[in-house]
Amino acid sequence: MGKKKITAIVLSAGALVVAGICLWVGLRYLTDNRMPNFSKEYVLYVYPDMPASTVLDSLVSWAGTVREGSLMRCVRKENLDDRIRPGRYEIEPSMTSIYVVRMLCNGWQSPQKLTLSGTIRSKGRLAASIDRQMMVDSVTVDSLLNSNEFLRQFGFDSTNVFAMFLPDTYYMYWTASPQEIFSRFKSEYDTFWTDERQAKADSLGLSRMEVSILASIVSGETLKSFEYPVIAAVYLNRLRIGMKLQADPTVAYCFGYRLNRILKVHTRVDSPYNTYKYAGLPPAPINVPPKACIDAVLNPDRHNYLYFCASPDFNGTHRFAETYSEHLRNARAFQRALTARQRAAAQ
Repeated sequence: MGKKKITAIVLSAGALVVAGICLWVGLRYLTDNRMPNFSKEYVLYVYPDMPASTVLDSLVSWAGTVREGSLMRCVRKENLDDRIRPGRYEIEPSMTSIYVVRMLCNGWQSPQKLTLSGTIRSKGRLAASIDRQMMVDSVTVDSLLNSNEFLRQFGFDSTNVFAMFLPDTYYMYWTASPQEIFSRFKSEYDTFWTDERQAKADSLGLSRMEVSILASIVSGETLKSFEYPVIAAVYLNRLRIGMKLQADPTVAYCFGYRLNRILKVHTRVDSPYNTYKYAGLPPAPINVPPKACIDAVLNPDRHNYLYFCASPDFNGTHRFAETYSEHLRNARAFQRALTARQRAAAQ
């Protein structure tokens, strides 16, 4: 065999090796950088100091990693062990290994929904609601809700801070600091109070805080949203003529909402929040008032009702009256229905 032939064979073999290496490298590149590597949608929460091995186990188990080798190569290439960042990450089947690893290294989080809903009547419950949905713990949030020094920067204090939190769904990063969370709610509060809403409050002779206080009372009176404007108007009518509000929810607040039923003896408690004892609005909101209740105060029904009591139909609604004598008839009707129901239940 001549030298030329041997040289040709060697060159051909070398070319095949190089081609094989290039193919191998190219396939790896495509596998790691271009090919989807997950079979399930998965929301991954990475806590501070969580080891990369735990995160990888979660991806394999819950995101349905298709090619573990590809994922591990990218982990080593990007040095995930030292660069992983806490956060909430949404993994989708279309994502590649390199994208997910870089997402974890660079903190490319997906926003978290923070929802405040239902009746929030204590700072503890407010703190717990934020704790369940964000990385911050409830102890920290509760301490800040009671810190006048911290709340002063937002224009609130520990007694009236309920007014700053407007129930709704907000999007923010799961790792948001307490400062960022409180700042976001203050921003939403400022956005909510448009010039139009402010003008309506001014026309009623109420400040923003007074509107929130009255809205919290309305919220405590009924779960029926269609009654909000009616009940708001009742209290506005009472304020207008100098009549005490005599609102049961304010008495319930005085007793930490531990009462099953408001009795006459409870209405004698000496507290500035007891609207049976003191005229006018209480010093601060007694719960976190929903936006709908605030708007009901700003857009009350127009009527002459001064009284209301629970309906004898026990459907959560109320009967309204302009005069005390009419109110007494409604109250007696409710008491008769309540007595009949209790007797039936005892049989």
